[in-house]
Amino acid sequence: MAAAVTLYRSSLGKKFVMAVTGIILFGFVFVHMIGNLKIYQGEEKLNAYAVFLREVGGPIFAHEQLLWILRLLLLAAVGLHIAAAYQLTRMSQRGRPVAYARRRDVQASYASRTMRWGGVIILLFVIYHVLHFTTGTVHQDFVKENVYRNVISAFQIWYVSAFYILAMLALGLHMYHGLWSMWQSLGLSNKRINGLIRRGATVFTVITVLGNVSIPIAVLAGFLR
Repeated sequence: MAAAVTLYRSSLGKKFVMAVTGIILFGFVFVHMIGNLKIYQGEEKLNAYAVFLREVGGPIFAHEQLLWILRLLLLAAVGLHIAAAYQLTRMSQRGRPVAYARRRDVQASYASRTMRWGGVIILLFVIYHVLHFTTGTVHQDFVKENVYRNVISAFQIWYVSAFYILAMLALGLHMYHGLWSMWQSLGLSNKRINGLIRRGATVFTVITVLGNVSIPIAVLAGFLR
């Protein structure tokens, strides 16, 4: 236990935590996107999928019990990810108390330079998304047992769709840079496979973002109703 705490206090340990929690979160985002695409199969299919998620693990687990356990684990992963990122930033600032006379932004990718703000946007989106589609707190037409109707009625409001699309674009930048950095943090990158890692990160990010943004766009266009 003491060794784990000592490791975490180092920048390497924090990067490792960010990489592992990143794997968990990216995996969830991708699987969640695949499930959401069931909306294209119609109201019955998407609502049946929602029922499955609430009942999964039964009869060992009660109604929605396993689902909430998974949600809490994801929340813990988010918390650890944010904490490690913040602490790494503070360590970097303490290690460089005097700002550079000229910032070397030219060498940094756009995704890298916007990781912090992207993370803030994603955090706000996650909070809003839970209040919107999980609890229905900020969804005036929320019906717990009809996920399909909830999605359609929500995305018919243009500014709600716009916010979701903006959040997905921020997520895409965050995912691309995070997937690339993750391999480096775990010590798995080298010159021979760096190109493959970049291409894989690009493909994974594009598929996830396009899958997610297609839904509000399809609703606004009247394809889904």
